[in-house]
Amino acid sequence: MPEEKTDEPSPAKKATPIAKGKTVLARVTLLDGSLVDINLDRKSKGEDLLEKICDHINLLERDYFGLTYEDRHDPRNWLELDKRIGKFVKNEPWKFNFEVKFYPPDPAQLQEDITRYQLCLQIRNDILSGKLPCSFVTYALLGSYLVQSELGDYDPEDNKNSSDYLKEFRFAPNQSAELEEKVMELHRTHKGQTPAEAELHYLENAKKLA
Repeated sequence: MPEEKTDEPSPAKKATPIAKGKTVLARVTLLDGSLVDINLDRKSKGEDLLEKICDHINLLERDYFGLTYEDRHDPRNWLELDKRIGKFVKNEPWKFNFEVKFYPPDPAQLQEDITRYQLCLQIRNDILSGKLPCSFVTYALLGSYLVQSELGDYDPEDNKNSSDYLKEFRFAPNQSAELEEKVMELHRTHKGQTPAEAELHYLENAKKLA
């Protein structure tokens, strides 16, 4: 008779840690303050995320931009684009800010309106945060180009010679009625400028602050 088989206990399996998913959520704050959520492969490099963000905002001239992140040592670190993101950021979702890393020496050489717009947003943010101090006249001049870009020509009938139409704008960390009056005065002089032209003038004047 054949021998009966006995059930032998199988060797104990080692407990394996619960594996994280293959993807991770990256949350990026854009220069206009909006948030973009992107699912990334955990092995993604910084350049992969930057490319996705630039695609999202239709930005072709990408060499001027980068991503910053915060860690316990420094609130603002530039992400190394040629390395895996996971080496630098541990907490999830991965959080970044999309920022300007380099300014072009000659803004007129920029090919795309969206590039000029993003550069203007960065300068505006730096002015309002106090990182980029200006004189009263510079605050007013830059503010006037900003208003021309966003609203177009000054309209005396709609505005009735009052600076109230500027109340929704922020031009300086400590904004005054006097500054708004000066912005209105300069805004009148920009008649006929397109948004792209106004943004170029904004950048050309802002580069003098560096």
